[in-house]
Amino acid sequence: MVAVNIIVTGLSGFLGSSIAKNYHGSIHGIGRYQPADFEGVFFEKNLDGDACYTECFERQSVIIHCAARAHIMNEGVADPLTEYRRVNVDGTLNLARQAADAGVRRFIYISSIKVNGESTSGKVPFTEDDMAKPLDPYGVSKFEAEEGLKLIAVETGMEIVIIRPPLVYGAGVKANFLNLLKLSSTGLPLPFGMVSNKRSMVYVENLVDFIVKCIDHPAAKNQTFLISDNYDLSLSDLIKLIRTSMNKPLRLIPIPVFLFRLAGLILRKKDMVDRLVGDLQVDSNKAMTLLDWKPPYTVEQGIQATVDSFLDDNKKDKE
Repeated sequence: MVAVNIIVTGLSGFLGSSIAKNYHGSIHGIGRYQPADFEGVFFEKNLDGDACYTECFERQSVIIHCAARAHIMNEGVADPLTEYRRVNVDGTLNLARQAADAGVRRFIYISSIKVNGESTSGKVPFTEDDMAKPLDPYGVSKFEAEEGLKLIAVETGMEIVIIRPPLVYGAGVKANFLNLLKLSSTGLPLPFGMVSNKRSMVYVENLVDFIVKCIDHPAAKNQTFLISDNYDLSLSDLIKLIRTSMNKPLRLIPIPVFLFRLAGLILRKKDMVDRLVGDLQVDSNKAMTLLDWKPPYTVEQGIQATVDSFLDDNKKDKE
């Protein structure tokens, strides 16, 4: 790899901290607070349309933009789309314009598979060529940011790389995957033995490896990529992997999937149930052929690392 100066936004977040840990080179960081174990140059900045980032870009050639207002289930604000746009659209485009003005060569944007949609049930896996169909405020804001970045690329010549990962897991994972780890760790029987859906995920260190590949690969210029571990799992298979890694009995009860969907209709939780038992697959072929990339870690290795971190954190909490 050619030596380049890298700055990462959202350095205190799940993905940003993983980049700092696994990137073998010097990086600067932007975020709301400096991680205790990060010893590089750090700028405390919010992500919005008014922030000034000029001081951050001196001698920087590549930005990896991980910072965002994250997807929140059961969003409680009155106008969630406005809140997502304020950070994910206004903040991102403000950052990008200032970066272009400062001479930054490449802007790597971590978007979301939600730009493509919420489900591939009954369909083929998502690809980069599919028409965007974001269905919630978070997905809409990510898509609008992508479109704005493409315009900035045309206007300024700054190169844009867009990466849309599905669910990202790994050591320190939060949200729904953490809840699944907690549920699996109980050893209680779980009613997912007949759920044979297919869901794409990406281990965070596989994602970081691809991001690093995009830093200076000439073929990544102004491209969009869908990334996964290239091995899709059903919910039942995922729980089996997690419980095997925990040395827990599998204990999966074979409940028919139509009962989950019926419960979703009755309780008005259809979308939540589809995320649980439906399909969401991505085709990573473009990344593997155009950039000659393949995931360096298997799903089994990723799940084991995730479980080991979870168990270690639990042990520390009890001490």
